[in-house]
Amino acid sequence: MSDDDFRPAQMIKERLQDRLRSEGALSVAAYMAEALFHPMAGFYATKDPLGAANDFITAPEISQMFGELLGLWAAECWMQMGAPSRFELIELGPGTGRMMSDMLRAGRAAPGFLDAVHVTLVEASPALKMVQGQTLANAPVPVHWAKDFEKTPSGPAVVIGNEFLDCLPIRQAVRHQGQWRERVVTLHPEDQDRFVFGLGPMLSDSDIGYIAPALRKSEDGALVELRPGDQQQMEQLANRFKRDPGYALFVDYGSAKPETGDTLQAIRAHQKVDPLDAPGTADLTAWVDFDRLLRLGLDAGLAAFGPMTQGEFLTELGIEQRAAVLSKSVDESGQARLKRQMHRLVSPEDMGELFKLAAFSSDGLPPAPGIAPFSR
Repeated sequence: MSDDDFRPAQMIKERLQDRLRSEGALSVAAYMAEALFHPMAGFYATKDPLGAANDFITAPEISQMFGELLGLWAAECWMQMGAPSRFELIELGPGTGRMMSDMLRAGRAAPGFLDAVHVTLVEASPALKMVQGQTLANAPVPVHWAKDFEKTPSGPAVVIGNEFLDCLPIRQAVRHQGQWRERVVTLHPEDQDRFVFGLGPMLSDSDIGYIAPALRKSEDGALVELRPGDQQQMEQLANRFKRDPGYALFVDYGSAKPETGDTLQAIRAHQKVDPLDAPGTADLTAWVDFDRLLRLGLDAGLAAFGPMTQGEFLTELGIEQRAAVLSKSVDESGQARLKRQMHRLVSPEDMGELFKLAAFSSDGLPPAPGIAPFSR
């Protein structure tokens, strides 16, 4: 850990220790929120974590083809809404801005798209906002920022979230003696400098409602993850799409069906580390339950589509054809690089199956392009 990382990490650690001495225990969600989003010392407040030289790399950083194909998907959605003269292109958690840059470049292929689009990036990280501003300094349209989704401009919209939902703080619960109890973070009883997991209070009936019905009668020792942030996101999306027509697409790693198990992970410098080690210096994420997400969307009044694997979706959108076009303008080493990039994005052994998609739309719009409707 560098000296630059040490100071905010120490601040987060001491803040969490003070809270635990006062409160006794914190939910996993409270721990994640402090470690990731503390405005002075949280992971996303203090550094740019993206890219090969930093903590992790996302699909838009792997290849321009990913963003270009999502740009064409957004343009198709715009046309299916009747090509309004102004519409909002909103990206949640836009990383370095690379994906939006690639989306806008691809949008040139749709006549009138760039004349109509109004871009808003929803970003909580001051460090990443600076990077995004640099990346999109020469964008063909003005770019604006909002602190949260509800502060984005009204109007017809296409909303994109790539590796956004996995960062939302989760709660965890453990089945113990036939009851669900909160999994909490506390201080080690013999070493107050260390954080450890423990069992907290029993879940309320309303909290149990966050657990997929198929998992509620799991055996003792089973661990489940509760994602209240997903429900909040679906409710916000539904409220917007009731006022103004729109489509939304979420791409993330996760499961197509509800599963038990601990998926909380910490990534520092491309390596998995203990989630309780040096909070604030590693990215904390958890798998998305796409079945649950889609059901939440339906319950909120949205049309829902998916889940679909990233490999299937990118193939459906034409990644092989796009790679062939790009290969014509590069040498043999460039062609080999394009082949490696495409393999990484679509191969089942790499990102192709682990990463999945879910799409949503206002009721009454044509189906989301390239994705079959969700079936309960």
